[in-house]
Amino acid sequence: MWKVRKFVTNVEDVLHDRGPDLAKPLRIGTAAVVVQNPYAGKYVEDLMPGMEALNALGRDVAQRLLKALEAKPAEIEAYGKGAIVGADGELEHGAMWHPSGGWGMRAILGDTKAIVPAGKMVGPVGVRLMMPLGHVNAAYVRSHFHTVGVSIDDAPRADEIVYALGMATGGRPHARLGGLAAKDIKGEDGLR
Repeated sequence: MWKVRKFVTNVEDVLHDRGPDLAKPLRIGTAAVVVQNPYAGKYVEDLMPGMEALNALGRDVAQRLLKALEAKPAEIEAYGKGAIVGADGELEHGAMWHPSGGWGMRAILGDTKAIVPAGKMVGPVGVRLMMPLGHVNAAYVRSHFHTVGVSIDDAPRADEIVYALGMATGGRPHARLGGLAAKDIKGEDGLR
């Protein structure tokens, strides 16, 4: 059902953000898949079969991202997901990625507790989506509120969707604005 045109990954190593060099570089990455939208140009009432068919693709994209980051699951501290729907689609087609992308990451990262933040949009070829990131076990960890951009020069075409995941090995460099610290997480309810 979901015909893949290509996969795209991007990884960056952040050494500092105007402050002193970090003891260990922050690794932030995205992995995206460009798929043909089987619902483009028409309204379909029941999208559930399409959403369920994305599950294997969600795990595949998550695995590609973890491999590109050269990280172990326990080293990932922040995550997020997003979708860019081509102009012949609708926002709901991007929303199909919520369970597939989120659970895909959870399947490879283990027992994460926090909701996976998401961004989605309908947009033209090459548009940049800023995907929100949050801590994997506690949504209230302010230092891990971050974004990571994803864009692909030739996607999404009008009848395509870009589904993307983001992961990071830590929070913002030099975070110093208080709130719940990652070291103080209880990890019981996904919030604190």
